[in-house]
Amino acid sequence: MIHVLVAGAGPVGLTAALALARRGFRVTVLESGADLAAESRASTFHPPTLEMLDELGVGGELHERGLLSPTFAYRDRAEGLVARLDLAVLAGDTRFPYRLQCEQSKLTPILREHLLRHDGCEIRYDWHLAAVTQIGDTVTARSSDGQVAEGSWLIGADGAHSSTRRAIGVEFEGITYPERFLVASVDEELTGWLPDLASVNYVFDPVEWCVLLRTPDHWRVLLPTPSETPDDVEYARLDARLRGVFDPGRPWRIAHASMYRVHQRVAASFRAGRVLLAGDAAHVNNPLGGLGMNSGIHDAVAYADALATGDPAAVEAAATHRRRVALDYVQSVSHQNYERLRATDPAARAAHLDSLRAVAADPARARASLLRSSMIASLRPVGA
Repeated sequence: MIHVLVAGAGPVGLTAALALARRGFRVTVLESGADLAAESRASTFHPPTLEMLDELGVGGELHERGLLSPTFAYRDRAEGLVARLDLAVLAGDTRFPYRLQCEQSKLTPILREHLLRHDGCEIRYDWHLAAVTQIGDTVTARSSDGQVAEGSWLIGADGAHSSTRRAIGVEFEGITYPERFLVASVDEELTGWLPDLASVNYVFDPVEWCVLLRTPDHWRVLLPTPSETPDDVEYARLDARLRGVFDPGRPWRIAHASMYRVHQRVAASFRAGRVLLAGDAAHVNNPLGGLGMNSGIHDAVAYADALATGDPAAVEAAATHRRRVALDYVQSVSHQNYERLRATDPAARAAHLDSLRAVAADPARARASLLRSSMIASLRPVGA
């Protein structure tokens, strides 16, 4: 039985591990944490990702924990609702014509449970990868405290600060956005405050754009935040900024908030010998559009399919293709979303909002747009 190592027990690493286990591989997952991460992080699952997870036998359990989001909306701070796109027009393209809103921390325990049902599969916690060597058909991973794990392949799915990527010396070039992103999870029901809200709303504004999205536990509000101000200053003015979205006449009930820098980066190569990079270890992008976790899960399934062929050429082709998707699709779409939300030129903003209205009003144009934003077009040919 071929043994594959997977660094990282996030949604990408555990998807890769389960996909491999179901194809008859023995898998050891090396996780640096003491347990699975509990942070919410990504929370949108697109239709093709739901297809993949359903084929892995975990789709039903994920649906039980998530919220179906058949539409998403574009709004303007001044004008309110601009356009609402309905994924029902994709009914002929996917058996899941909707987004599923569910925090990734609800998926990973499901994946773990299914993985550990397979003989020869395990997760090792507190395992801090420090070095990787390759000799012949064997990859050896060494931890910072001297532990050793050997396999025929290693998939690095250990996040943006990937120890795997650093160990194999692959460059990770790109840009860092000038703003930080501040995400507040709130114990409020925004549908009682703002008319025509969808579960996911992209709000245009030349000064302070934002994103409003629903998860099973909270509404989340994402706000761009200056890079130079101290964190405590930004957290102190968070309520005032939320009142700029809607003022209930009292402080917002904030469950928790976090702030982080946002990058657009792609690894110089997704493969080095018998080591593959997936998810944030291979590519990071801004969260606008919910492409990061989804594209990482697509990496994981593509690698499992390629490794199951036993053909190194198929593995190379998969790694090359996934890098091309990251460059030409994920990076392009997410950055375009960012630029349009923050556009300041009045004529350009008006033209874009008019375009969104026209797309939403035309089923054919709506389908073409949704095939791209749902990531279906990044995975398979789509007809007219």
